[in-house]
Amino acid sequence: MNKLSVTLLAAMCSLVLTAAAQDTNALRTQIGAFEARTGAIIVKGYAPVGSIAAGPIELSVRCKETTDIGTGQKFYGLAVELVAGGNNVPRDQILVDDDEVDALLDAINYIVKSNYEITTDKVTTLASYEASYTTKSGLRVLAHSVRKDGGVRYWLESSATPRFALSAVEMTQLYNLVDQARKNLDGLKAGK
Repeated sequence: MNKLSVTLLAAMCSLVLTAAAQDTNALRTQIGAFEARTGAIIVKGYAPVGSIAAGPIELSVRCKETTDIGTGQKFYGLAVELVAGGNNVPRDQILVDDDEVDALLDAINYIVKSNYEITTDKVTTLASYEASYTTKSGLRVLAHSVRKDGGVRYWLESSATPRFALSAVEMTQLYNLVDQARKNLDGLKAGK
């Protein structure tokens, strides 16, 4: 086979594996499994909360309400979308169930403040550290420091998106978006 054929074959396999990983990760959430059911009319509602431009990545948070028309059963959650490199790169949508939003907020808050907590030897006495939290669908927020007295780098990744850096300000913006989404979901469930 020539080089072009091998390259095209490798690219196709990569796309198939990425698509399978995205479907598998969505099914780890209650809302993803609910949406994947067959034999039912499923309506997915979205409401934008906001977005953050972080270098070549745009990160957006949307509230989700998914309804089975036949039974009236509803599931709520968030859709975190990552768009890399402009319009030519497909979106990675990561679902977060309603029941894990509070834990995600706590994790982002801890990670943004991790330098103080960890460097005061409350967690580790070792020279470097990485603190991370991962949702059921694979959204991962983390902080990394090579030296306790040095700066902290913040990262966001998913199983289908490579790790990309966020500043402390962008991590705080992410916290605020998720917090606003939590309030929006609470209002939606209360019928407001």
